[in-house]
Amino acid sequence: MAPADLERVLEINEANVPEVGPLDADRLQFLVDESAFSLVVEADNAIAGFCVVLGQASSYDSVNYLWFMEHYDDVHYLDRVAFDASAQGQGLGSLLYGDVDRRLAKLGVGLTLEVNIDPPNEPSLAFHRKHGYVEVGRQMSKGIEVSLMHKPTK
Repeated sequence: MAPADLERVLEINEANVPEVGPLDADRLQFLVDESAFSLVVEADNAIAGFCVVLGQASSYDSVNYLWFMEHYDDVHYLDRVAFDASAQGQGLGSLLYGDVDRRLAKLGVGLTLEVNIDPPNEPSLAFHRKHGYVEVGRQMSKGIEVSLMHKPTK
């Protein structure tokens, strides 16, 4: 993710609230600066999606991030992933997760994330289960119940 990508990333993020939390430009820049890596996915020469992955040493204050950091010492945390509506269902999410998996395998760490349960995000829950993520807990986050999910390193 390059500085020139941030405006488009914010647009995609906003279009995907409440499945991902809202962001402003300063908060997005903070996340990118704190991240182990931040990636964009392009389709037809345009940004179609993105993800932000945080490591263990972040000063991020998310209750979900903090829960995982308290319970695991060999993981990174997928703070957010979102796609433009026109790009969904094209296999780009699986391609992105494949890239993330390869990066984490080199580091020898697993990945953690949360998915909304109430309100439910059934497509995301099904996607993550299909890709090997298992629920390891649940908690309330900003009035939303989430499934806390983990995929160990390969």
